[in-house]
Amino acid sequence: MKKLLFTITVFAMSFTMNAQEKEGITLTVVIENVLNNEGHVLSALHNEDTFMKAEGLETSHDKAEAGELILTFENIEPGDYAFSVLHDANDNNRMDFATNGMPTEDYAMSGESLPMGPPTFSDAKFTIEKEDMQLTLRF
Repeated sequence: MKKLLFTITVFAMSFTMNAQEKEGITLTVVIENVLNNEGHVLSALHNEDTFMKAEGLETSHDKAEAGELILTFENIEPGDYAFSVLHDANDNNRMDFATNGMPTEDYAMSGESLPMGPPTFSDAKFTIEKEDMQLTLRF
């Protein structure tokens, strides 16, 4: 009887643990070409409602280190998203612009297009489906 109870307990625990482990998708974001160690790299995962309007659904604030930065976001639900990243070299928590309106700090955005002017969600959109995925962005 003890063996049966133990077996049932182990089975129930392993089933519960497996269900909890895979609630959503893991998104790995590789940011290439961080040019120096100044400031921080600010990044955010957005949906259409938060894009360019509010803090992202998931955010990251990492000390800048020259080279490559790898970020991992877990339990992301399938859907359409956009990802933005800024190398905030002077640590003022915002993107700085020259007098002509051009950004003076490195940034990158998901999506394939290079829009003239502010990006739109449709420009930056990518879809997370049923599998873990990796997104690579370059400053």
